[in-house]
Amino acid sequence: MSWLNELLWGEGIAHSVMLLAFVIAAGIQLGKIKIFGISLGITFVLFVGILLGQIGFKMNHEVLHFMKEFGLILFVYSVGMQVGPGFFSSFKKGGITLNMLACGIVLLGVATTIILHFVTGVPMATMVGILSGAVTNTPGLGAAQQAYNDVFGTTDNTIALGYAVAYPLGVVGIILSLIVIRYVFRVSFEKENEALNATEGKNTNEAKPISLMVKNPAIFNKSVGEVSALIENRDFVISRISHVNNEVEIPSSTTVLCENDKIFVITTERDAEALRTFIGEEIDMDRKEWIRKDSQFINRRILITKSELNGKRLGTLKLRNLYGVNITRVNRSGVDLVANPNLTLQVGDRVNVVGTESAIESVEKVLGNSMKRLNEPNLLFIFVGIFLGIFLGSIPFVFPGIPQPVKLGLAGGPLIVSILISRFGYKYKLVTYTTMSANLMLREIGITLFLACVGIGAGDGFIDTIVNNGGLSWIGYGFAITTIPLLIIGTIGRYFFKLNYFTLMGLIAGSTTDPPALAYANMTAGNDAPAVGYATVYPLTMFLRVLTAQLLILFFV
Repeated sequence: MSWLNELLWGEGIAHSVMLLAFVIAAGIQLGKIKIFGISLGITFVLFVGILLGQIGFKMNHEVLHFMKEFGLILFVYSVGMQVGPGFFSSFKKGGITLNMLACGIVLLGVATTIILHFVTGVPMATMVGILSGAVTNTPGLGAAQQAYNDVFGTTDNTIALGYAVAYPLGVVGIILSLIVIRYVFRVSFEKENEALNATEGKNTNEAKPISLMVKNPAIFNKSVGEVSALIENRDFVISRISHVNNEVEIPSSTTVLCENDKIFVITTERDAEALRTFIGEEIDMDRKEWIRKDSQFINRRILITKSELNGKRLGTLKLRNLYGVNITRVNRSGVDLVANPNLTLQVGDRVNVVGTESAIESVEKVLGNSMKRLNEPNLLFIFVGIFLGIFLGSIPFVFPGIPQPVKLGLAGGPLIVSILISRFGYKYKLVTYTTMSANLMLREIGITLFLACVGIGAGDGFIDTIVNNGGLSWIGYGFAITTIPLLIIGTIGRYFFKLNYFTLMGLIAGSTTDPPALAYANMTAGNDAPAVGYATVYPLTMFLRVLTAQLLILFFV
C-alpha cells in the first residue's frame, strides 16, 4: 500500500495534481453557500487550501511555485482582455468623475494601510496582504507576492494569511458602507429612479432610429451624397426611403431626395435633433411600419468572422455599391453603433444589413457569418501576448530613491499587454476576439489554481498566526481599510458631485472589484445603473490595485 501512501501524502506530480483538484472542487462547491444572501464564491478555494495545508498536506515546492505563477498569469491576462476594449473609453465624459473618485478610494486605502503600518508596527508585507483582502482584490495579492519574491528571492506567507483573514469582513464592510451612505443621505429609491430616467440617454452615442419627412427646401432634389456632405460632422445613416408614390428603396449616394419623402434614419441621440432641424419633421412611424412597407427587403444581422476584415473601415468594403445593401448599425459587445463609413470593423462585430435576400446572401460570403470560426480560440495571440507580457514584466526600471529596480512582474506585465492588445490589436490586423465563455474559463482556471496554491503554501501555521501572532487584530485593520475610504469618497460623491445613488453603488463595488457587492447593488437597485458604474471604473481600478500593491512592497519592505 506504499503507492497509496505516496499518492495521498507524498509530494509527487500525481499527488500535487490530485490535491489541487480536490482543493478547487471543494472550494467551488462551498463557495455556493450564501449567508444573508452573500457568497464568497471561489475565494473559498483559498480557505480550503489553507485548511488542508494546516493539517499537513503539502505539494512539491517547484510544482507549487509554477502552478501559482502560471495561474496568476492566466488570470490577469484574461482580465486585461476583458476590460481592455473599454479601458480608455471609460475616461470620457462622466466617466472621468467616476474614475477620479475611484482613484481616491484606492489612494485612501493605500494611505490607511501606510498609517496602520507605522502605528501598529505590523510588517508592510503583511499589511499589503490585509489591504488586498480588505478590498477583495486577488490580483493585488498576486502582484504583492511576486514583487516580494523579486526583491528577496523567497515568499512571505503572511501576505496570503493577511489576505485570507481580511477578505470575509471586507465583503461585508463594502455592503455595510453602501447601507450607511443610503441612510445618512436618506436616499429615496423612487426619487433616484426618477432622476435616472430623466437623464438616461442624454450622453449616449448608441444607435437611435428615427423617421423623418423631408421638409427643408434646401435639400429638395439633392442626392443623399450631397446631403451627407452638408452635415458631414454628424453620425447618421439613411437606411430606407419611401417616396411619395409609396415606393421604398435602399438609398445610394446618388438617390435624390424629394419633398415629402419619408426616410428611416439611424443616428445618435446627440445628433438626432440636428437632423430633425436640417431635414424635416419627425413622423410617428416605427420600425414595424417600415418592415411592412418594404416587404421586398429583409433585415438580417451578419457576424464578421473573416480575419482579413479585422481593422478595415466599413466604407472600404463598398457593400452598398457592389450589392445594393445598406448597413445601418454595428453591434459591438452589446452596444449598437452607427455604421458610418469610417467605423473600423473588428472580428466578432454583428452588422445590421438591409437588402434583398440574394444580396444579403452575397454579403454573408464577404463578411463570413460563421459562428464556428468564432468558437475556435485564437490561441496564437493569447500566448504571444503572454510572452510579451512576461518580457515587459521582467524589465527592471530604476527610480531615484528606490533601492531595488521596479518591475511590473508576472501580474503587471501581462495585464498591461493584454489591455493594449485587446484595445489596439485590430489596428495591426491582430484578431484578439475571444468569446465571453472562453475568456471566463481561462480566467476561472487561472484564479482557482492561484488561490489553491496560495492556500496550500500558507496553510502551515495559519491557526498559530491568528491566535498567537496578532492575527485577530488584522481583521480590525482590514475592516478599517475597507470602510474608511468608501465612506469618505461615498460622501464626497453624493454630497459634492450629486451622484445618483445607484451609480454610486456601482462605483463603490467597482473600486473594490467586488462581484458580491455588485450583485447586492443590482438586486437593490433593480436596474443596470450599478453595473454601468462598476464597468466604468473597474479597468482603471484593477490596474491601480496591482500597481500600488507592488509599490508598497518596493518602498516600505
